[in-house]
Amino acid sequence: MDRLIYTAMTGARHILDQQATTSNNLANATTTGFRAQLDAFRAVPVVSEGLATRTFVVDSTVGSDYRAGAMETTGRALDVAIRGNGWFSVQSTDGSEAYTRAGAFKVSENGLLQTAGGLTLQGENGPIAIPPNTNVAIGADGTVSGIDQNQLQGGPTNVIGRLKLVNPDVAGLVRGDDGLFRQQSGLPANPDPTVRVADGVLEGSNVNPVDAMVNMISLARSFDTQMSLLKNAENNAAKATQILALN
Repeated sequence: MDRLIYTAMTGARHILDQQATTSNNLANATTTGFRAQLDAFRAVPVVSEGLATRTFVVDSTVGSDYRAGAMETTGRALDVAIRGNGWFSVQSTDGSEAYTRAGAFKVSENGLLQTAGGLTLQGENGPIAIPPNTNVAIGADGTVSGIDQNQLQGGPTNVIGRLKLVNPDVAGLVRGDDGLFRQQSGLPANPDPTVRVADGVLEGSNVNPVDAMVNMISLARSFDTQMSLLKNAENNAAKATQILALN
């Protein structure tokens, strides 16, 4: 009886957690460069001085789906997508280095190359500053070049900097509450010269909306099952109490 109650109780609680994760994935089905979150649960016996009759369900791992999303051609010079494996390096709000696949860039009021969310992109030599009145182009190796808008067509191209493109082992990455990824060690990753990008393209989310909806329905049914188990446990306890009272 104890095993049933504890398993059903903790199972229902963690199903709600997984439902929240699935809802977040579904809400980000159109977010550029989003990586779906994954949950996994397992049963753990409660070890105490008594018999091992109680078992909890715990969230054993929280990971991410690192498969690439669909590519969408935009034709915008500051829209960039990574081909294959790799990440863009950005400076997070706390000043640490973090990684993202969202390649919709812009030039801030201060002339810094930033993400659409306002995070400063990291170059191999620090933040990349774009001179005023400059048309920006990003090469396949992440090189950022610019042409002065005041120059006639065919004017000289100036190399401004190079994006810091990294490719750390995904097993050592963790997702922060801000949606950015960081290395578990807390150390910045080294640039990887083999990472390539495509300009005028954005990578979409790798969330499959249909799969997410089916998963939400399955979780809702699982939650109902856990509630039914708790109800059965209550009925069994009531019947047992009646029998003991008769005796």
